[in-house]
Amino acid sequence: MTDPIETGPDDQDPLNLRFLRLLVTILTGVMIAGVVILVALIVIRVPAQPTIQLPDPFELPAGVVARAVTFGDDWTAVVTGDDRILILNDDGSIRQDIAIKPAP
Repeated sequence: MTDPIETGPDDQDPLNLRFLRLLVTILTGVMIAGVVILVALIVIRVPAQPTIQLPDPFELPAGVVARAVTFGDDWTAVVTGDDRILILNDDGSIRQDIAIKPAP
């Protein structure tokens, strides 16, 4: 008597098992393609960091120490150590000098 668990080389899987195996293979391929597409979109959509270029004659007045700097389209703002904000033009000239009032 043969054991029903043993299968021979000419036994074939049932049709529904072959269909399920095909579906799992297709799902695996779709998931791999989806991950590749998501990674590619993230890489494409993340913008490159802009380069910051200081104006050529960028010099602060004598005795001024910069604590923070920010850049606009045609100006540069420098927060100084003596609690002032200097707004500089692109050519390095001072456009505006703003005094920072101390906190109450």
